[in-house]
Amino acid sequence: MDIKKDYAVQMRAITKKFGSFTALDQVDIDIKKGSIHAILGENGAGKSTLMNVLYGLYQAEEGEIYLEGEKVNIKNPNIAISHGIGMVHQHFMLVDNFTVTQNIILGNEVVSGAGVLNMTKAHEQIKDIVKKYGLEVDPDAKIEDISVGMQQRVEILKALYRGAEVLILDEPTAVLTPQEISELIKIMHNLAKDGKTIIIITHKLKEIKESADVCTIIRRGKYIDTVTVSEVSEEDLAEMMVGHAVKLVVDKTEADPKEVIFEIKDLVVQNERKLDAVKNLNLKIRKGEIVGIAGIDGNGQKELIEAITCLTKSKSGTIKINGKEIQNTTPRNVINHKVATIHEDRQKRGLVLNFTVAENMIIENYGKEPYSKKGFLNKKAMYENAKGLIKDYDIRPDNCEGLLVRGLSGGNQQKVIIAREVTNEPDLLIAVQPTRGLDVGAIEYVHKTLIRERDKGKAILLVSFELDEVMNVSDTVAVIYDGTIVETFKQGTVDENTIGLLMAGGAADGKNS
Repeated sequence: MDIKKDYAVQMRAITKKFGSFTALDQVDIDIKKGSIHAILGENGAGKSTLMNVLYGLYQAEEGEIYLEGEKVNIKNPNIAISHGIGMVHQHFMLVDNFTVTQNIILGNEVVSGAGVLNMTKAHEQIKDIVKKYGLEVDPDAKIEDISVGMQQRVEILKALYRGAEVLILDEPTAVLTPQEISELIKIMHNLAKDGKTIIIITHKLKEIKESADVCTIIRRGKYIDTVTVSEVSEEDLAEMMVGHAVKLVVDKTEADPKEVIFEIKDLVVQNERKLDAVKNLNLKIRKGEIVGIAGIDGNGQKELIEAITCLTKSKSGTIKINGKEIQNTTPRNVINHKVATIHEDRQKRGLVLNFTVAENMIIENYGKEPYSKKGFLNKKAMYENAKGLIKDYDIRPDNCEGLLVRGLSGGNQQKVIIAREVTNEPDLLIAVQPTRGLDVGAIEYVHKTLIRERDKGKAILLVSFELDEVMNVSDTVAVIYDGTIVETFKQGTVDENTIGLLMAGGAADGKNS
C-alpha cells in the first residue's frame, strides 16, 4: 500500500452499501497536493458517494482514508473541516436574507473577549481571501440579491474561511452561465497555484478538459482508471465512463421547416407569488423545426411550460396549436390537441412510480381502444404495447412490462416517457430538461430521438439549462431572460459567449440591455 505525504488524499478499498445495493466496491483514489482532480462517472456511478465518505456525510463499511500520509477517521463533516476538508454542494446552503459576511462566518463567528461579535475583523479576513483568490464578491451584499455564480463563490469563501486545504466541488457548473464557468475555472487555478487541492465531481467532459490535471473514472461503483487529462480526448473519457464509444455531437442534417404550427403571442404568466414571471413573451415553432430555449433557471421557463400544458393559468396572451387556442383550458385538452410533453421532473410529473411500465405507457390513452373495452382495461393489448416499445426504445431490463417503473434506472425511466410521448404522434413535442441526470450514453439516445422526430415533421420545443445541449440539438435558439425572449438566432450563427451574455441580462455587444 503506497501511502505518501505528498498526496493530499488517499482512499483505499472504500466500500459503501445502502441495504443490499453496493454503491462503492473497493475503490482506491490518490489525489496529489495542489492539483485539480476530477471524478467522472455516469449518473449513479458512485462519485458523489465517494466524496461524501471523504467529507464524513457517509460512513464506509470498509476502507481507509489517509491525509498527507496520516490515517484519519472522519466520522462527520465537523471532523472533515477540522482536517482542512471543505465541500461545496450542488444545492447551496445559504441564508437568503443574510449578507455574504454573515453567511460566511455563521457557526464560526469572530468574537471579542466579552463575547461580542467582531464583524470588523471578520470583514477584513473575508476581504483578504477575496483579494487573494480573485473571488470578487461584495461582503455586504445580501444573498438574495446576488447571482447564482456569486452565491457559489460565497460557498467557496465559507470553506476557505474555515481553513480548507482540500476543496470538494459537487457538479460546480450545473447552474452557471458560460462566463461564470470560465470565472470559476480561473478561481480553481488560482487556488491550486496557492497549494490548495481541488476535487471536482462532474459529468461534463469539456470542463474536465479545461480545468483538471487528473481524472479518475468510476463506473457502477468500481474504479476504472486514473488518467492525465492532457493525454486523453473527450471521446476517450466518455468511452471509459460508459464502457463503449459515444458520439458527443449528434449527427443531423439541416432542418427543412414548413408552416408555423405553434405560436405564442404576448403571453403573461404569474408565479406562485402573483408576480409576472412570463412577460409579453412571443414564440413561433414550425413543422420540422427544433426551437431551443436557452436561459438560466428561474427566468420564467417553469411558468411558461406550465401555461402551455395548462397546469397553470395565463394572465393574458394566446397560445395556439394548429391555429386553435389552448390557453387556460385543461391538460387533457392540450393532449387532445396533439401536444406531448417530456416534463422536467420525470418522477413527479412524468410517471406514476407505483404503476407498472406497461401502465405508465398507456396512462394518457387508457380510455381509448384497444386498451379499453366497455370500460374495462384490456391488459393483453396493454402488455403487447409495452413489449413493442421496450424493444423499440431499448428499455432495460427487456422483460419489464410488469415491473413497477420505480424499479428502473433514471435513464430507463426517461425512455419510458419518451416512448409514450413520441408514440402518441404529437404535432408539438415539448422536451424540458430531457437529459437531466443522464449519462452520456443516454443523452446521445435522447438527442437522436429528438432529431428523428424533427425529421418526421414534428415541431419540437426544447427547454434546457445546458447551453451545449441547446446549441447542439436546436435549429433555432431563443434566449429567455426575465420572462421574455430577448433574442432569437439560427443555429450556428452565434457563439456561446454571446448567448451567455444575453442569458445573464447583457446585450450581444457586452453592454447591459
